Parts: sequence; structure tokens; C-alpha cells
Amino acid sequence: MAPVTRPLLRAALLLLLLLLATSHQATGSIVATELRCQCLKTLPRIDFEDIQSLKVTPPGPHCTQTEVIATLKDGQEVCLDPEGPRLQKIIQKILKKAKSS
Repeated sequence: MAPVTRPLLRAALLLLLLLLATSHQATGSIVATELRCQCLKTLPRIDFEDIQSLKVTPPGPHCTQTEVIATLKDGQEVCLDPEGPRLQKIIQKILKKAKSS
């Protein structure tokens, strides 16, 4: 490779990485591979009928607390308080529904 090509290639690679990082921040989506807690704020309550699915992430090296992320029927993802009594009722309804199916 020519001596001038290497710095240009390196600069292009750095620019590509920078663009990828800023586009990820702009979307605001929750990414499971991030090494930090994803739920910085939780909703105090939510209606069972609005939930499409639930994802529970146990404590680990990425985060010391259990995280519950609900995907709503409109596609929005929200964090729920895993200790909340309302969420406990929702989980019981889901388990009961799964058992009867």
C-alpha cells in the first residue's frame, strides 16, 4: 500500500465508526448487548391489555438489578418496576393464561 493510502483508510474507518455510533444514539432504541443497565427509569403502572410481550433480564455483570422491559402493542418499549405489585399481578395473569392454553 502507498504511504498516503493508509492514513486515508484509517480516517475513513474512523469516520464510519463515528457515523455508526451517532446513528445508534439517534434511534434511542434499547440494545441488549450494551454493558450497562437499560432501565434508568421505570413506569409505576401499565395496563395488562397494552402489553404485547415482556422481556426479563436477570442481574449480571452489565447491571446489578433485574430489569423488565415490556413491548407495547404500539411497538413502544417501556421499563417496568420488577418489585411493583401491579407487575406481579400481570405476571400471574400471563402464567395463568399460558397454563390454560
